[in-house]
Amino acid sequence: MKGLVFNMFDYKETLDKLVQEVIESGEAVGANLLILHKGEEIYHNTFGFADRENNLPIKRDTIFRMFSMTKPVTAAAVMILVERGVLDVWDPVSKYIKSFENQKVLGTNGVLVPTNREITIWDCLNMTSEIPYPDTNIPAGKLMDDLFVSIKEKLNNGIPTSTLEYCDLIGKIPLAFQPGTQWLYGLSADILGGIIEIITGKKYSDFLKEEIFVPLGMSDTGFYVPKDKIHRFAMNYYFDENQKKLLPYLDQFLGLEGYQESVVFESGGAGLVSTIDDYSKFAQMMIHGGNYNGKQILGHKTIEFMTNNYIYPNQMEAYASGNNLGYGYGCLMRILQDQGVAGSSGNVGEFGWDGWTGNYVSMDPVDDVIILYFIQRAGSGTTPVVRKIRNVTYGYLK
Repeated sequence: MKGLVFNMFDYKETLDKLVQEVIESGEAVGANLLILHKGEEIYHNTFGFADRENNLPIKRDTIFRMFSMTKPVTAAAVMILVERGVLDVWDPVSKYIKSFENQKVLGTNGVLVPTNREITIWDCLNMTSEIPYPDTNIPAGKLMDDLFVSIKEKLNNGIPTSTLEYCDLIGKIPLAFQPGTQWLYGLSADILGGIIEIITGKKYSDFLKEEIFVPLGMSDTGFYVPKDKIHRFAMNYYFDENQKKLLPYLDQFLGLEGYQESVVFESGGAGLVSTIDDYSKFAQMMIHGGNYNGKQILGHKTIEFMTNNYIYPNQMEAYASGNNLGYGYGCLMRILQDQGVAGSSGNVGEFGWDGWTGNYVSMDPVDDVIILYFIQRAGSGTTPVVRKIRNVTYGYLK
């Protein structure tokens, strides 16, 4: 195992400057950055505000919306059931959710045709199910957008839609492409969360709490923020084009209900909140063969299985752009394949994902390095400073 040798002052000063520039430029209101090596903290700092309007600074225990960083947790939850023999990755989704039987495809030409085959759990884990997110740019995505608008209208009238109701309604919307033909980022992980509910007979949140959160000590992670912790919940922001600055984002996104204790829809693709220390425990479990602090969540061979590229060349075209360049994809995570194409000196095999509000995680089992960068800016995904943070960190590995 390689060691980590660096001048602590220079390393910290460099990272401090990089993130402080993000805050001072107005790209984010606040940030939390944590870097671990061999389970030990080598860097941590907080920047700016969790709630600028109320003058509340980011703290180490600030609670963030995870959005798509929920997805790796859902992949791990699925694999727990695979390990126990109650779920097979080749199972058709229709085995559990009947609305996925006899599905149709609504292609870009607007023509509705039958599917060539059923979508599977494996398709959902690799985003090749062709279940779209709401997207007005493609016909199937427009229908999904209409569905989410109607669900939001019901929610505004005090009628929430449950996780399994969501899954049933999503199954009635045509697919965007024939199953397995393209990589399409969409609602696959939400379907997996519903399937876990059906198989276990438990709320998805209860399953995650029993199998992952409690064993790992992730006490601040869940689908809502308890009232006694609401003062730690960061505000979300969006960039207002007219005022040219970040303003509070007060709308709901992707059907989420506002993180209240009464939440009904538990989104396996976007619904979790967490802290940087909580998520670091999940990340450590993932790079340490499924074990953290003596708690074995998954087998080491299962982790190996989860962290390979499963996107074929014909699917890669739709995936390999922007921050995905140089990465493969499998089990709801990116996997580094080509350092040069990615512009990153991380190790081949490093894996992780990001979220809609700019949260980011990198998990590197080769050098045992975890990078966690949390902000709350709507529509962000992986932001440009992340590649700099990565390269600065790996630059000190000797």
